[in-house]
Parts: sequence; C-alpha cells; structure tokens
Amino acid sequence: MIEEIRIRDLGVIAEATLTLGPGLSVVSGETGAGKTMVVTAVGLLLGARSDAGAVRTGAKSAAAEATLRLPPGHRSLERAADAGADVEEYDGGAELLLARTVGADGRSRAHVGGRQAPVGVLAELGEQLVVVHGQSDQIRLKSAGAQRDALDRFAADSQPEFPSELEQYRQLFRRWQDARLELEELKNTGRERVREAQSLRLAVAEIDAVDPQPGEDDALKVVSIRLSNLEQLRLAAQQSHEALIAEDFGGTSDATTLVDTAKRQLDNVAEHDEELKSAAAQLAEVGYLLADIATGLASYSASLDSEGPGRLAEVEDRRGALAVLLRKYGNSVDEVIGWADTARLRLTELQDDSGRIEALEREVQDAAGELAKRAAGLSAARTAAAAELSNRVSTELKALAMPDANLVIDVAPASQPGLHGADDVAFLLQPHAGAAPRPLGKGASGGELSRVMLAIEVVLAAVDPVPTFVFDEVDAGVGGKAAVEIGRRLAMLARHVQVLVVTHLPQVAAFADQHIRVIKTSGAGFTSSDVTLLDEDGRVRELARMLAGQEDSATAQAHARELLEDARTTRSLRGA
Repeated sequence: MIEEIRIRDLGVIAEATLTLGPGLSVVSGETGAGKTMVVTAVGLLLGARSDAGAVRTGAKSAAAEATLRLPPGHRSLERAADAGADVEEYDGGAELLLARTVGADGRSRAHVGGRQAPVGVLAELGEQLVVVHGQSDQIRLKSAGAQRDALDRFAADSQPEFPSELEQYRQLFRRWQDARLELEELKNTGRERVREAQSLRLAVAEIDAVDPQPGEDDALKVVSIRLSNLEQLRLAAQQSHEALIAEDFGGTSDATTLVDTAKRQLDNVAEHDEELKSAAAQLAEVGYLLADIATGLASYSASLDSEGPGRLAEVEDRRGALAVLLRKYGNSVDEVIGWADTARLRLTELQDDSGRIEALEREVQDAAGELAKRAAGLSAARTAAAAELSNRVSTELKALAMPDANLVIDVAPASQPGLHGADDVAFLLQPHAGAAPRPLGKGASGGELSRVMLAIEVVLAAVDPVPTFVFDEVDAGVGGKAAVEIGRRLAMLARHVQVLVVTHLPQVAAFADQHIRVIKTSGAGFTSSDVTLLDEDGRVRELARMLAGQEDSATAQAHARELLEDARTTRSLRGA
C-alpha cells in the first residue's frame, strides 16, 4: 500500500505531503483547490505521460514521490530490483520509493528505489501496485486479456478446481503447439533435410575411410620428425654407445672401463675406511646404470635400422590424409572424430523423418481432441462465472444511481484455441433495457464509468492482487441515497485493499477512515494549495462546508456529525 505521497510544484500545489493508511482515504476541497492534482501525482508515479502544463507557474519542475510498503516476495519487488532499485527490507515487508519529476520544458525523469530508471519501469510497476479509475483511458479492464483474467480470477474463487483445469489445459496446449510446429517444420523443410542427410552421409563416409584415431596427428608428427633425422640419430646413438662400452675410444678407455677401474681401486682399501667403501658402492651403481644405458642405445640403433625412407613415406602419406580431414572438419583429429559422432546422430535423426512425421501426426491429432474437450470445460466454467459476475455487478450498479444498467459479459468461441483457452471474453455495458451492449469506456460519462468500475472492483476485491485503488469522478452527477451507497461500497472495497477517493460529496466522505482536505490560498498575484489530514473536529467542519457551504454553522456541523454517525452505523451493520 502507499504510505506517503509527496507533491512539489504540481498545479496549484506548491508543496504537500499526504500520509495515507489502510482502508478508505478521501480527498476533498473547494472547486479549483487542486484535488485532482493528487490523482495527477499518482498517475505520474505510474508512468503516465508527462505534461509541462502541470508544472506550477514560475517553477522549474514539478515532482511527485511515494513511499510504498509491500509484503515480502511481492512480484513488483523483483521487477524493481531488476531496474537496479534499492529496496529497504524490514520484518514483515519491504519499502519501495518511487519518484517522478517533470521539467517546465516537458522533460521527465523517473526514479525507482533511489535509482534512475526508464519511465516504462514505473508503468510496469504501476500495473501491479495501483489501479486508477477516473478517465476513460485509465480503465484497468480495457483489454480483452485483462477482462479474461478478471473473469478467471472470479471463476477460481467460486470454482476451486478451475485453476487446476486451466493449468492442465495450458500444459496440453504447449505440447500440442510444439508438436504441430515440429510437424510443420519437417514437412516444409523436407527437401532441405534430404540434402543435409546426403551431405552428412558423404562426410561421414570420407572420415570413416581414413579412420582417424584419437591423438594420431600429434603422434605421427613425432614419428615424422624422427624419421626425417634418421642418420643423425643413428650416428649419435652409436658414438654414445662406443663411448660407454668400447675398449678404445679416441685413444682412451670407455666410460664403463674407467668406472670399473676406479671401483676396483677403492675395493682394495675399502675395508680400512667406511667412506671409501660407500664411494665404491656408488661406483658400482654407476656401472650398472651405464651398462643399462648402453644396452638401450644398442636397441635404439637396431630399431632405426628397421626404419627408413619407406617408413617415412608411409607416415607422410598418412599425415596428408589426415590433413584433408582437418581442413574440412576440425583443427585436430580429436575434433574431427567429435564432429563425425555428432554428424552420425544428426543423420540418424534425418533418416527417421518419415517415422517421426507419422508419430507427430498422431500426437497432434490426439492432443487436438483432448484440447477441445478441456477447452469446452473451461468455456462452461467461464460462462457460469460470467453469469454470476454479471448479476452481482448489475446489482451493484442499481444501487449506484444506474438502475437500468447491466454489465454483460460475453463468452464467445475464439477463432482458434490459444494458451488461455478457446474463448473470447468481453465486458460490455448495457445502459438500459433494449440498448445494445457496448464496450466499457464507450457511451458512458466519466462519472458513470467510474461507478461501473467501482461496482466491478467491489465484486472482484477479494480475488484481486492489486493493493491500492484510486477513484476520481466516481460520484459525479449523483447525490442523496446513491451517494450514500457509493460511500458504503467504497468502504466495502477498502476492507480488502487501500482506497483513495477524490470526492465532493459529504455522503461519500463520511465513510472515510481518514479525511484529507486540499485548501486553496490566494494572495497578491499567486494562488497555492495546502494539504491537511483532518482530525475529528476538522472532519466535522469540512463535512459542514460540503453540506451547506458554512463550516462554522452549528446546524451544518450537527448535520455533519449525524452523517458521520450514520456512516459508521451503516458500515457496522452491513459489514463495510
């Protein structure tokens, strides 16, 4: 709900703060005092189009701010967070700040949670937070989708199984739609899929003919380098082998002989010194190691003798075959193998087109039959709910000075099924018997339209997720008992949601939980307005002014107190 609204330099209001609470709040004041600026401020905070003409004369800009208190997890908090808003959380709820400034040049800026945001974000949040009824372009239930959703909420309240049936229909619709789209794609792209299959078949055959092995390209590169340097490798191995074991190597003894000589010299005296004995043991290990190395070099030389130009040519031919695959299918042999595996899976899928088409045709046909049955069930439930909602709203209209008006809710077959069923839902207003029902907002005055929306909202209040409602012109053109009924119904609505009403009727204002007065002050060359939250005595004086234009009249004040008492009694007796 809205905890506070702050207004600066908007219309005739220089600066004002409205502290609101739960229940019904009314705003009253003399004609021209600036009551509608309160609604204008709310509209700006909901993303309405800005108007430079609304900026107070002489001011550089106008501003509207609001502090909202919301329950934890409210859907608007996530959208605000996505826009970068800072949301202050506390036990049992969260606080969100909205702000809008309009310059004298017409430029507008919006802030959500202290962060600048597009005006469109305010509009998105506004749809979830506040409903304004006043002018025809402010009708919440203007669109067919909004009217269908409202009827569905009402149906869910009176028919507990309806939400489950609607969700089952939606799941089935999505499966039917997915299968139908896949079937259409298979049929429409048949030639392209045949060409794709042929291309994949040739590519896989080419790869299979070469039969590349994981890591083979790197392994062959190593072999190629060795075979390309065969003579240098053989010579180095032989000379190293001779240096280790030959009896004469360049006029000197080989390494094995020298190590053995050194070992034997130490063995002769090892019994006299442990350190020399240890050195002799180490030389023995070196001798064994040199012998192993010499044996390995001999084996390496022998293996080189078995390889030659023929083997090198064979390796290069294999590398050339792999290079052809690398140019077409990947940067390495492993990537080529992975591509081939994926291609085989896709080829299997393409080759099964005929079987898949038959299966999809059966699935689409079966789902369509089941979908029609479920859609018929939804239509029956909506038709029953529409009759009940229409009767209840029409009853409310009769008490709101529209005795001959009826709300007609038309549930008609749609041209094709959709995600929400196979119905077109339309809310129509029949102003009197014999008149053709017309869409909401057409053929009704602003006051009549507000009363129609009040009647609808009163009936839907218990199932509506929006926490705050604002009404302007709801009491235009009525008085007497009808005004009392409007006030009582606003109070009934306020049992479920926060309601803010701009009114000029004392019968309506008497039902308020809190009463706000806009007071105009005129001076030399200027006019301004102030906003005041009235206490009990202030309410009596304001109601006296609204009743007789004489707020100091004892008679008028007595009548005002009687009006307040009657309103309280009516609310108590009728549960409003």
